[in-house]
Amino acid sequence: MANTNQAEKRARQAEKHRQHNASLRSAFRTSLKKVLKAILSGNKPDAQQAYQGAVPVIDGMVTKGLIHKNKAARHKSRLNSRIRTMQ
Repeated sequence: MANTNQAEKRARQAEKHRQHNASLRSAFRTSLKKVLKAILSGNKPDAQQAYQGAVPVIDGMVTKGLIHKNKAARHKSRLNSRIRTMQ
């Protein structure tokens, strides 16, 4: 437990940040799942549209420091390659 006013405030801030980051991570995962669901359904236009919606979310996670830029690039590359291989 926090012993000083400063430590109490930092604990409050850490909890607020943890909850905010969890919400952002959830949105990130949801956007990936939407693209994957569209890919598995076999509808290329829907998959492309879902991908276009997911890219700003993925890039936003990098800007906020929640994921590394290489992880974002990896996700975008893998999703895009799966969309390109669709008939």
